[in-house]
Amino acid sequence: MKVVLLAGGVGGAKMAEGFDGLEGVELSVIGNIADDAEFHGLWVSPDIDTLTYSLAGRIDRAQGWGVADESHRALGVLKELGADTWMTLGDRDFGLHIYRSHALAQGQSRSEIAAHVAKTFGVKSRILLPTDDVVQTRVRVAAGWLSFQEYFVREQCKPEVLELDYAGIAAAKPTYAALEAIAAADFIVLAPSNPLVSITPILEVPGLRAALGAARAPVWAVSPLIAGKVVKGPADRMMKALGLRPDALGVAQYYAGAVDHMVIDTLDEGLRAEIMALGKGCTVLPTLMTERAEKEALAAGIIEAMV
Repeated sequence: MKVVLLAGGVGGAKMAEGFDGLEGVELSVIGNIADDAEFHGLWVSPDIDTLTYSLAGRIDRAQGWGVADESHRALGVLKELGADTWMTLGDRDFGLHIYRSHALAQGQSRSEIAAHVAKTFGVKSRILLPTDDVVQTRVRVAAGWLSFQEYFVREQCKPEVLELDYAGIAAAKPTYAALEAIAAADFIVLAPSNPLVSITPILEVPGLRAALGAARAPVWAVSPLIAGKVVKGPADRMMKALGLRPDALGVAQYYAGAVDHMVIDTLDEGLRAEIMALGKGCTVLPTLMTERAEKEALAAGIIEAMV
């Protein structure tokens, strides 16, 4: 079965691990690139790296991002020299960012770089980019506009979100690989990622939402909210601040027109009838993914429910 997963953040990486671990599944992950930014002269791609590290078995499981058994000597030197070091980058992580930045300077595309890194690190599934152009999420708060990393890391998601913007997205061109994967898919899943800043920057790349609509495969989405709370990240607070319902029903409403079916947690079974009243199917499964067995069980349960 050819499965295409749209994913960003830790939740997306966990869902990718679940499908990646199943026999008979050929997985392609279209990852979020709108969190990308430049630090210390290097191009950093947090969500793509989290996907890669997770599927390669290199992720720091305790924090959900970065590399296991990491050191921070380079960051320490930068701090000593007076550089702004609020974005925590480990030494092994720096190695990847140096490689990516050099490859970009040599004219390689972001997709080529991501594919080479994944293959070199032993990832069996395909990691695809929605676009090779630069798209960056911006967050407006009371003090003005922030880059996503400034909001997420430096400000620790504390300011209230007033508006979101995806700079560069109108002019972005979809990658052929992403469009091809969607067209050939047997099943398309939106991971339990932040709908606003992980999934929307993928969907809104010109041509991708239309490709989903034209796909022969069913399109399902897994709610990242359980009992009105997010497992990790600011999705619930962002949705509430922007006038959306911060629960699984709100996620279903937000994805109106984009997905055929919602997967919600057992704690949200009471919302199933309201979600189905929107014209969507709804499957109830345990969606909390802590251990690898839970990730694979959720992925297997989703496929079983779809079939």
